Amino acid sequence: MMSMPNPLVHIRPETHGVVLDLKYATSDNISGRAIYARSLCLMHADAEVCLRRAVALAADRCYRLKIFDAFRPQEAQVLLWEAADDKQYVADPRVGSNHTRGTAVDLTLVDAQGQALDMGTGFDDMTTLSHHFNPGVSALALANRQSLLDIMEGAGFEHIPHEWWHYALPGKDRYPLIPCAVLGDLNPMRVA
Repeated sequence: MMSMPNPLVHIRPETHGVVLDLKYATSDNISGRAIYARSLCLMHADAEVCLRRAVALAADRCYRLKIFDAFRPQEAQVLLWEAADDKQYVADPRVGSNHTRGTAVDLTLVDAQGQALDMGTGFDDMTTLSHHFNPGVSALALANRQSLLDIMEGAGFEHIPHEWWHYALPGKDRYPLIPCAVLGDLNPMRVA
């Protein structure tokens, strides 16, 4: 039986011009503990092409992209599912998510000084205030969310209505779940 090739690309600040703040490699996330053993940002090669376009579109507006999460191993998806109080904000690991396919990215915009733009809530704020067009956040936050939406959709990603930070390639079912067994040294769940 032939093994599946690793379709993931390692995303780094020096190669992709992004800022990394991988929340699941720290305790600053909904579980309250580090889920990843290592801080590795990985994306499917198709998504990485779109990310490069998004980086250029953000730069045109004098912004940079700050990534909170991208590829998420299945083991991590299980841990997040167990930690989430409201399951509408976390994909059921039995089905898998576009993160476990490597086709999603959670991110925000930062300005020229590296300060994150006001988006009205923090990352993984699992309340209705995180919904893209929620009128309960400030006009500035709504405008910043719209800027992020314009950049990411212009680069080929789609958004989901209830998480301002989440973008993914369309047609996730075209992409299989990526098992950790194919990752080798690029497995975020494994200590180097």
